[in-house]
Amino acid sequence: MTGWTTADMASQTGRFFVVTGATGGLGLETALALAKAGGEVLLTGRNPAKGEAALSHIRAVYPDARIAFGLCDVASLAAVNAFADRLIAEGRPIHVLINNAGVMATPKRELTVDGFELQFGTNVTGHYLLTARLMPLLRAAPDPRVVQLASLAHLPGKIFIDDLDAAKNYHPWTRYQQSKLAMLMFALELQRHSDAGRWGVTSLAAHPGLAATDLFRRGAATNLFERIKAFAIGLVCQSAAAGAWPTLMAATAPDVMPGGYYGPTGFMEAWGKAGPARIGPSARDDAMAERLWNTLAKMTGAIWPSG
Repeated sequence: MTGWTTADMASQTGRFFVVTGATGGLGLETALALAKAGGEVLLTGRNPAKGEAALSHIRAVYPDARIAFGLCDVASLAAVNAFADRLIAEGRPIHVLINNAGVMATPKRELTVDGFELQFGTNVTGHYLLTARLMPLLRAAPDPRVVQLASLAHLPGKIFIDDLDAAKNYHPWTRYQQSKLAMLMFALELQRHSDAGRWGVTSLAAHPGLAATDLFRRGAATNLFERIKAFAIGLVCQSAAAGAWPTLMAATAPDVMPGGYYGPTGFMEAWGKAGPARIGPSARDDAMAERLWNTLAKMTGAIWPSG
């Protein structure tokens, strides 16, 4: 299906969604749409005050929304493990995990509490561990899905497999591109592992095109050219609500392809209704994807199902 919008979304009553980074931007718009469709949504974030504000906002629009907030800072492996422990103790099957949280183009090299470069540690490492930890709950649900948030920025991206944390060289946009390429490669590799191990989990990825979010506005502009470029791009951004369409399509559309990638179908995938998106050549490097998967397992201590 192409030309998909939330007008095409069927009822999500009876389905449970976990959305990371859902206190603003694309994550909040994703949660809003799922709540409107009757889904039960657990919004996660690292700031409880923003979490409560997000819940209040959704309830103001949809008073009967079935929503809750869960504290989870994906930039901390300990926080991810604590969050996963709570959900596993509850034992609630998860129909869809949407790995949406992220940071973009931080001007200076920063590290997470675990010593990972901030963009890679937030966008990739934490979500890799979270997905592995929640796999038993996903496999307990019918037709479970995992959706990774990638970006058009993956197209020029490169995986610095021997310097993932930018200890040797840091540039804000290069490292953002790496993180989004890694998210797409993770999605494709997860589908291969699911198929090989018969896990029954459908792995997908989506990108929002150019969407007007706080993430975009806070990106690094290290010189006048980049500030002008960011301003110009901002003029043609679509809304955050429209930017969430590809994510929602991947999460809910009945005819998605396992291992599929979705984005806007307008000019250069910058805006428009959702449909299949272009996967860049670097993301199709299966050997690098396997190396990345194994490296992330060592970095996080993640343990995946044996079958």
